[in-house]
Amino acid sequence: MTIDMQNPSATDAADPETPSILEGQGLRTLVEAGLTWLKTNMQTVNALNVFPVPDGDTGTNMVLTMQAAYAEIANSTETNVGKMAHNVAQGALMGARGNSGVILSQLWRGFARALDNLDMMDADLFVRALAESRNTAYKGVVRPVEGTILTVAKDIAAAVEKARASTSNLVELLEQVVAAADESVKRTPDLLPILKQAGVVDSGGKGLFFILEGMLRHLKGLPLDISLGAVQPISAMQLDQATEEIEPGQDYEVVVDFHPSEPLDLQRFYADLSEIGTSIQVGEGEGMYRMHIHVPTEKRYAPIDYIMSKGTITKIAMENLLAQMEQIGKKQEQPALELAEVEPGQVAVVAVSPGDGFARIFASLGAAAIVEGGQTMNPSTEEILSAFENLPTDKIIILPNNKNIILAAKNCADISLKKVRVIPCRSVPQGINAIFRHNPNGELDELVDEMNEAITEVETGEITTATRSVDINGVKVQEGEVIALLDGQLVVSTTSLEAAVTGLLEKANTADRERITLYYGNNIDHKEVNQIADKVRVSYPSHEIEVHEGGQPYYQFIIAIE
Repeated sequence: MTIDMQNPSATDAADPETPSILEGQGLRTLVEAGLTWLKTNMQTVNALNVFPVPDGDTGTNMVLTMQAAYAEIANSTETNVGKMAHNVAQGALMGARGNSGVILSQLWRGFARALDNLDMMDADLFVRALAESRNTAYKGVVRPVEGTILTVAKDIAAAVEKARASTSNLVELLEQVVAAADESVKRTPDLLPILKQAGVVDSGGKGLFFILEGMLRHLKGLPLDISLGAVQPISAMQLDQATEEIEPGQDYEVVVDFHPSEPLDLQRFYADLSEIGTSIQVGEGEGMYRMHIHVPTEKRYAPIDYIMSKGTITKIAMENLLAQMEQIGKKQEQPALELAEVEPGQVAVVAVSPGDGFARIFASLGAAAIVEGGQTMNPSTEEILSAFENLPTDKIIILPNNKNIILAAKNCADISLKKVRVIPCRSVPQGINAIFRHNPNGELDELVDEMNEAITEVETGEITTATRSVDINGVKVQEGEVIALLDGQLVVSTTSLEAAVTGLLEKANTADRERITLYYGNNIDHKEVNQIADKVRVSYPSHEIEVHEGGQPYYQFIIAIE
């Protein structure tokens, strides 16, 4: 039998031994369903941050990767399932963002490889495709870590192989896959201790579960645009990103804080709100709920009226999104960066920058191309690739400047015809240290060796505000406190910004270093920056202290200790 993707109720599953067949258009529809359900639950995935920092982006990265994959096939009339799968994999590869997105693209690559140019997929091919997905993803990671999306991919491949012994029906096999993914995600904290400490499951694995569950929900005729009621902590709601992508009809943003008069039926709550607007988020904290929604102008008061029927409103915020977008556009009309001119045969440096200040610094140090990105805004493989493909040289060095961008940068090295080298710098201070060693007329591999050495000579501190209460690595954090991370590890939680900075410097090897550089973000005023810098100068009188604008979001300071 052939699964009718446009009319899933027409699928005849009465005889589990009747072979199920999936062709190209069926796969296209399933990809769309998986994307839709993942997007519906994106904020749930984003909230699964190990550290209590306001930059959860796994859900966003996976959605953008899947959007790129679906865009490649959205208007395709291809019926060959193998060709369709290869198109999905190509779109995912170019659109891959963050570690989770890159691994997701590898899963699709393996899936497509198993199907190659075959017209249709049956149960045996489904088993083989999931096995090849697992194998390809594991091979694509230098040091695979269990308790992640990789483990979930491994567990679903094992589950479908076992289930194949009792059925050849693709719908029933997909049911087993979804069940296995759910159980595997729940087990991730047992395999990765940091997850258990943080009280969360793996975010990438959860995202993969939602993709697969979305496919199954479509086949069962269940809605894909209504969340099942997952609520994130209020502090994890990323409302300041609301204007990044405004869809038609999203004229106003409405945020309402309220105390419900009786326990909320969250599924019904989401369903009712979906009749009013889009971009729905619901957060909970300290006995209060926060509702976020985007609505057209004529419905801007409808969410408020609806919430009034559910309880007592304590706060209302309403913003004109179109006006905000106009202001953002004016801010972005800044003088172009003066990037280094590159001649044929020279070595060009491409740097990823999380803020305008950092972009100017990299440009002044000789970067030939700047890619906007960092935490919460990981650039895609295609965005990095396009930054250097037209440069008049075939010698490229990429500085990802973030641990979550390294894999996407390595993707570029794999697919570009140019000689591309990736310096595995996990922070912007490491990238700045590396570019100081750059000589455009140097020998490529010698420069790479020097830059790799340079990134080991700096420690990186990050200062931000905790989004939830947690106890990690012996550090007790209360939501709203100022926290410090040293080379990616939580080391300090305190009540003031100054105490967080000084506490971080005490945890670092600052006494053995010579220079401290404070890069301030876009969420702190200059007066407070100067006060803290003066405090650092008093505490470390023999050190060279520098202060520069970084312009990064979320983090009040990124600190280089070298």
